[in-house]
Amino acid sequence: MSEKKIDMLARHKARKFAVQAIYQWQLAQNCLNEIEKQFVAQFENKRVDIPYFLMLFHEVPKNITSLDDAFARHISRTVNEIDPVELAILRIASYELQHCPAIPYKVVINEALELTKTYGSTDGFKFVNGVLDKTAKDIRKLEHDR
Repeated sequence: MSEKKIDMLARHKARKFAVQAIYQWQLAQNCLNEIEKQFVAQFENKRVDIPYFLMLFHEVPKNITSLDDAFARHISRTVNEIDPVELAILRIASYELQHCPAIPYKVVINEALELTKTYGSTDGFKFVNGVLDKTAKDIRKLEHDR
């Protein structure tokens, strides 16, 4: 397997675990450090991009207001009414759109859709796709319009 393919897989796994950890944090409001310990203990021999996981897991809660504001105008309900898994995914994707310009917006959306298909509700990916496409247009207008 190529180095780039391994890195993409490690990054995907980091996002997958970040969704699970943020979901747990959203529901239980446990201490971030406790949740982090639980997850990092699982990573041995799993080829996870641990620094990326840690960044997402700590930065999403820190930036929650701006992340929610980024997509809230594109939903017809309150943020609290969104399925918790889909909410975690929207928050991670919004963080990547705002703070990770090296990652193309289409990659951010595709990763979010794959995670939603795996962990979200049956048609949740349709909701996530619509919200993130509009959010990406707001945040990355120049890239989106190319």
